Amino acid sequence: MQTIEIIGVVIGLIYLYLEYTANKWLWPVGVLMPVVYVWIFFQSKFYADMGINIYYFFASIYGWIRWTRNKINKNQPEISHTPARYIVPLSVIGIVIFGLIAFVLIRFTDSPVPYGDSFTTAVSILGMWMLAQKYVEQWWLWFAVNVVSCALYVWKGLYPTAGLFAVYSMISVFGYFKWKRMMTTQSEPRTETSINDGFR
Repeated sequence: MQTIEIIGVVIGLIYLYLEYTANKWLWPVGVLMPVVYVWIFFQSKFYADMGINIYYFFASIYGWIRWTRNKINKNQPEISHTPARYIVPLSVIGIVIFGLIAFVLIRFTDSPVPYGDSFTTAVSILGMWMLAQKYVEQWWLWFAVNVVSCALYVWKGLYPTAGLFAVYSMISVFGYFKWKRMMTTQSEPRTETSINDGFR
């Protein structure tokens, strides 16, 4: 599995660079990467991570459509802060998803890390949606996911993947500030209500 894992790492690094630069081509790469990692996580019994990669596959198709809509229709998203009105609903949704996934993993699988796997999956679902909307706070969700995932993959012996997620963790911090700078240079920034200054 080492070879396919290394292939996944290379694809993941390309994806990360494209996400960091807010390049729309991250989405086609995002369609390819889950195909590799579904196999890797199935072999390692990270069933929720396997499932989330199936979600990534379809979410990447959605993200591609969302980011490449004709600018004339004014629906193409620009980088912005997450609207404050979304915080409570997203938090509730995340908790519910975590609970459901943990229940399934404990009851129906032999997952060795049901709670860790459930946490990374639930937060990733929210992060992927926020990425598609170009909300800058998506980077903090990915930071949490990447740190926990790195520890899980070290424990499981998936060292190339753990190394990839260690890089992801660092880039998540840089990515946040990169997107904030990009947001200030946009010619027509969004005017909708944003999260309080604690996120700024």
